[in-house]
Amino acid sequence: MNLQDYVIDYAKIEDLPSIVDIYNSTVAGRVVTADLEPVSVESRSPWFLEHNDHHRPLWVMKSAGNVIAWMSFQSFYGRAAYDATAEISIYVSEDYRGAGVGSILIEKAIEECPRLGVTNLVGFVFGHNEGSLKLLTRYGFKQWGYLPGVAEMDNVDRDLVIVGLKIIKEV
Repeated sequence: MNLQDYVIDYAKIEDLPSIVDIYNSTVAGRVVTADLEPVSVESRSPWFLEHNDHHRPLWVMKSAGNVIAWMSFQSFYGRAAYDATAEISIYVSEDYRGAGVGSILIEKAIEECPRLGVTNLVGFVFGHNEGSLKLLTRYGFKQWGYLPGVAEMDNVDRDLVIVGLKIIKEV
């Protein structure tokens, strides 16, 4: 699908069904998420409410009024010393994968980090998710950790690669 006009905005509760649909579209492929079964809108409501515009945002990308992708910042470890580190997640609808949406969202994330007080972005990516690893590497993410065989999906052990990007503080 060709990406032309789009808008990126903070997610609203009415976007949650589309967010869940996009997320669920990745479950069966066993490449993007460690969930083995689709999730429900109800089960994701508490997760949605953990986000806020000033520190841990959840953005949606829309084209022609439809959610085509989303990106979230999550707290990394839940203790105060890690407040400047956020885990980034990006999910793109099937029709827009490969259209440059991931790049647009990563650029948005990096641009917003100073305003959000984020100095480190981390991502947790399966070792066999070559597309995401390649994309993140293109934006300067480096491998910060490697956990061999920590996930089991369909009787296959999968590695987890932890990637990170140090955001330079503006002086």
